[in-house]
Amino acid sequence: MGNATAERLISDMRGVRYGEVLGVFAADGGLRAEVYGTQMLNDCPADLWDALDPAAIAADLGALAVKLNGPRYWTIDGLGRKVAPVEPVLREFGGILMRRIAVVDLGDDPTSQPYTQRHVDRGAVFFFDAGEPVYELVDPDGTAYVMQAYCVGVDPTLTAGDLPGLGSRLALPDGWSFRTRVLDEELVVDTSGSPATVVQDELENTYTLPN
Repeated sequence: MGNATAERLISDMRGVRYGEVLGVFAADGGLRAEVYGTQMLNDCPADLWDALDPAAIAADLGALAVKLNGPRYWTIDGLGRKVAPVEPVLREFGGILMRRIAVVDLGDDPTSQPYTQRHVDRGAVFFFDAGEPVYELVDPDGTAYVMQAYCVGVDPTLTAGDLPGLGSRLALPDGWSFRTRVLDEELVVDTSGSPATVVQDELENTYTLPN
């Protein structure tokens, strides 16, 4: 469930705001999304974010489509080693500086279906601190996905204080459940050497599978 040897480089990430631009491209008979994010660069200024034009960004990138992903707030506590992203590293969208941080395999479906696995080549390590709450989606097999970030793009009123009771708002598929628990020990999710497995709920909150 974690890598005790993973080095934490950054702490105090819980509650930090960010936003992402996902450009969708044709690739190998399917689709992929190239993800640009504001993480560690800026807090995704609201006035600039609200003015972003997905169609104009898609034309600029030469993408089939663009998805504005966020704004979001981390529910992790720390970050570790990040594998070097593929060039180009930095790009500006509507005055917001972003870094290319990941590639997502979309198969033949560019839409993000709630409660469906996606594989993300992000090359990162997430830390969740002992004594802190985590919010989990549990599938019918008992596999738990831990929330890495909540989204205010779908529901702008959502706050961190709402997360413990989030399960009552979700249209969970049969056999799925939502739970909150406090960690007895540090949880490390190390996807620096393999793709991450993630799911989203219908509010676009994102959960990662511990490895």
